[in-house]
Amino acid sequence: MPNLVLTELSAEIEANVRRSLREDIGSGDITAQLIPESRLAHATVITREDAVICGTAWVDEVFRQLDPRVAVHWQVQDGQRASPDQALFHLEGPARALLSGERSALNFLQTLSAVATRCQHYANLVHGTEVKLLDTRKTLPGLRLAQKYAVTQGSCHNHRIGLFDAFLIKENHIAACGGIGAAVSAAQQIAPGKPVEVEVESLDELEQALTAGADIVMLDELSLDDMRRAVAITAGRAKLEASGGVNESTLRSIAETGVDYISIGTLTKDVKAVDLSMRLSL
Repeated sequence: MPNLVLTELSAEIEANVRRSLREDIGSGDITAQLIPESRLAHATVITREDAVICGTAWVDEVFRQLDPRVAVHWQVQDGQRASPDQALFHLEGPARALLSGERSALNFLQTLSAVATRCQHYANLVHGTEVKLLDTRKTLPGLRLAQKYAVTQGSCHNHRIGLFDAFLIKENHIAACGGIGAAVSAAQQIAPGKPVEVEVESLDELEQALTAGADIVMLDELSLDDMRRAVAITAGRAKLEASGGVNESTLRSIAETGVDYISIGTLTKDVKAVDLSMRLSL
């Protein structure tokens, strides 16, 4: 499973920020117009809680698009843990731009840092095992690549990006195709070289997926005993991914069955934004 890296995201970051500023500022920040256009200011952004920081490039882009005269001085990097009341970055430049960009910049930083923080917490729970924790497509509309990048900054990994870069053949696909073998065969003909993953609900279906030549088999809510048996049956012929029924109390036990991957929707969909604050001074 490939991981997104920041160098691949420049166009996405630019588009994310442009949409955010259009949404927030619209025809103009009328409150910021109360401040003389020539007035300069300084600001410091702190975190009020422990967090793994992510989203620095989005913050930089907010102020680049608003006013290139704004200087952003980072005290942390993506993937670095920060403590409560720690300064994350300092700003200097036109006061209007600092205030107009505050909410968009902090929205990106608090959301992506929340994802990275959640991922690091889950990664710590399986430390010492060989399993890789994967995200899912349960992401905020319009911010999928941003959130998937944040996953990597929290020591977890990316599943497929969307419906275009890998096959994930589920129960309804199997039924519509006439069986696991037929579905896998069709996938291999439609897009040779694309990973083919099949979701199974029993060891019998696992055998069918292996016989068909699936690259990855998703074990959907199998018991721990059946997962162990699945690892033994598969014997390296395909990668195994556990899914369903995964939470903090079950994660370690699932990891210790020997599966290669565990996919967890909560890495991106159930996060609580990190509490950040900006303090302005003239």
